[in-house]
Amino acid sequence: MQRNAVCNFMSHEKCLKHVKIPCSCIAPSLVRVPVAHCFGPLGHYKKKFCTVCRKQLESLAFRCEVCELHVHMDCVPFACSDCRQCHQDGHQDHAHASCYITVPPECTFGRLRNMILPPNCVRLVSRNFSKMHCFRISESLQTEPDEDDDVDGLTQGSVISTDSSKQTLKIFDGNDAVKRNQFRLISVPRIAKSEEVVEAALRAYYVNDDQQHYELQTFSQQTLFSDDIINRNDATEETNPGPVFREAVPEAWIIRAKSKDHEIIRIYPGWLKVGMAYISLRIDKESTTETVIKEVLLQLGRQTECLQNFKLLEVLMGSKQVQRMVLDDQEMILSRLKDIRKTSIRQMTQTRFYIVENSKSVVRVNLFVGGLPPQLSAEEYTNILKDDLAIKTNLLSLSHVYSMQGAVVLEMSCFSEAERIYMLAKDTMVNDKQLTAAVIPEVLHTKLPQNCCPLLVFVNPKSGGLKGRDLLYSFRKLLNPHQVFELTNGGPLPGFHTFSQVPYFRVLVCGGDGTVGWVLGALEEIRHTLVCSEPSVAILPLGTGNDLGRVLRWGAGYRGEDPYSVLISVDEADDVLMDRWTILLDAQEAVESAENGILEPEPPKIVQMNNYCGLGIDAELTLGFHHAREEEPGKFNSRFHNKGVYVKVGLQRISHTRNLHRDIKLKVDQHEVELPSIEGLIFINIPSWGSGADLWGSDHDNRFEKPRIDDGLLEVVGVTGVVHMGQVQGGLRSGIRIAQGSYFRVTLLKAIPVQVDGEPWIQPPGQIIISVAGPKVHMLKKSKQKPKKTGSLKETRTDSVSVTEVGH
Repeated sequence: MQRNAVCNFMSHEKCLKHVKIPCSCIAPSLVRVPVAHCFGPLGHYKKKFCTVCRKQLESLAFRCEVCELHVHMDCVPFACSDCRQCHQDGHQDHAHASCYITVPPECTFGRLRNMILPPNCVRLVSRNFSKMHCFRISESLQTEPDEDDDVDGLTQGSVISTDSSKQTLKIFDGNDAVKRNQFRLISVPRIAKSEEVVEAALRAYYVNDDQQHYELQTFSQQTLFSDDIINRNDATEETNPGPVFREAVPEAWIIRAKSKDHEIIRIYPGWLKVGMAYISLRIDKESTTETVIKEVLLQLGRQTECLQNFKLLEVLMGSKQVQRMVLDDQEMILSRLKDIRKTSIRQMTQTRFYIVENSKSVVRVNLFVGGLPPQLSAEEYTNILKDDLAIKTNLLSLSHVYSMQGAVVLEMSCFSEAERIYMLAKDTMVNDKQLTAAVIPEVLHTKLPQNCCPLLVFVNPKSGGLKGRDLLYSFRKLLNPHQVFELTNGGPLPGFHTFSQVPYFRVLVCGGDGTVGWVLGALEEIRHTLVCSEPSVAILPLGTGNDLGRVLRWGAGYRGEDPYSVLISVDEADDVLMDRWTILLDAQEAVESAENGILEPEPPKIVQMNNYCGLGIDAELTLGFHHAREEEPGKFNSRFHNKGVYVKVGLQRISHTRNLHRDIKLKVDQHEVELPSIEGLIFINIPSWGSGADLWGSDHDNRFEKPRIDDGLLEVVGVTGVVHMGQVQGGLRSGIRIAQGSYFRVTLLKAIPVQVDGEPWIQPPGQIIISVAGPKVHMLKKSKQKPKKTGSLKETRTDSVSVTEVGH
């Protein structure tokens, strides 16, 4: 094994030629386009190593949401900012930051090129927003660190020596570290030269510099030590006299940079589009920003240009946020370097200077605000925002109003105002409803390549246990993070608004049947605002039933398949049509008002249906499941447990009598239909019910047409009770075929449990009308897998079984 003395990296000698990650001490110098990382929640990541200290992640650690970087909690300040650039930030027009080393400026994006939203087609002025804000990563998903994991300055790379011949010292790298009480621990011999301690301190902060340029101060006295011996006890015993640390020295020290009369600095002309990486300049105590710009222009051969057309930027390449500051023309550069090092010597290695042209860029930040009362005018929404958020109308305008959804999009012309409203909205309630806020990027649709069909991805992290959370990470890494939307942060509307001007796009919904219905419902409501009014929708099933996912061959549920292969399947999927249905629920019997105790008629309710609608025992079981989940939501994180609860609820209702036909009346296409003795009535739109059961059955029947998902017809089926339902799900029986039609009226004579696509409630007596809803929706059906030409018989058999399982 070989070990790097600076960054602790260990490797087999034969493996060294395959190491691609740069040493932590030189990583900042390799950054081409400084872009901050987007660290997600603290978590436990098995079999991963910290990018900074190179040690295994045995405790809580961070993971970047858009790249493969993993890092210990206390190693974050030392991580290098070199994440990918996912959007234009004013004047830039770049591909991935990391691509610059090995590929031309135009990145081809590989196999997924047609579905990736190109970074140069996305504009987001994000100066005051972190990457967490820009990518709309919900703070509710953040995992709070355990109290036992609070290291308070201790680092994963630090080792407290138990060797009696050594001592452990606290090292601060500047005033900022002292203020925050963030230190690194080093272990040195009890008798050591000051140069050795300085070298160890620099190594602890990953500073690869000559130790002669640095010295130590005591933490308490803040006095500088020279070459004098720090502790002279028994100094005569030293064979090699010189500065040494001995047993009685303080435990805490600050490492400082020695003052210099001149330095060599690098100036990066990164955005001037010139053929060099940087220019080296010698500066002294007289050097100002103005003289530096003049010298740089001279070396670039542009000395005839006006100095006022350029400015010098100081860029701090922090791992979490890249900060830019314009330096004043008379700023003394050498003094500026001294101040930075006094704040933090590590910060100096992450600070860079750029020369850029002055440009009058227009500030435009788009902010989505949801959770407002629906059905209001633009003026009414403006008044609400004035009252609750104290908006300044001279700095913003309502660029879009989504009245049906109770949401608006604000176009801001001021960074600080945008940040203030964003933070305030997340803590504001209107009419007892929490507001949501999201930073929305602008898609430059005119710049999209001709064959580009970007994929709009919606993920419900609450579906499928923790799989939704992992998928969010995977898709942000594989695609442009600006095309991946988390449904718990404002729902589907921010995504559809972002893609509203894209001429052609597809949608991938990661969640259960309820999530799919949510997205399709939102699409139906705002399709008139979309240039691509009929995008095709694919499904990655994460729920318990996943009946629609089964019908469209996406499977019974996501089992950890490679997300890349999922995207390939979406790209190769076939476009099919599917009916959607509108259900009008009009309760005619008065119900007691919760507010004043007065009997009032319940207002009519309209819901959309994609899969099926159940009345009676089917809805009652679903309702029992939902009640159980509300009581103990933490236990419902696996499909196996969820189905077990369904069975338990069903056994509790196994002795019910068959009298639903006495409590309802059914009319199909204006004709009365006599109901048999049943306990449940189900209207089905797709040939899968109750987690894959064929309720209609495959037997030929001259009375009815063969069901299809796009025939404009619903099938009506009855079940006699829990036992019958169990037999249907076991494939032993089918339901009782009752009718087939396109318009239905159900009269409820008493309150009855009702469920639509898995969402249950108790419906009071009244009328239920079911009719076809507008145009058919475009869905994506997974292409049938072709049998492999090579491979064992066992592999071929496995492939054919998987196709059969999903090929309903």
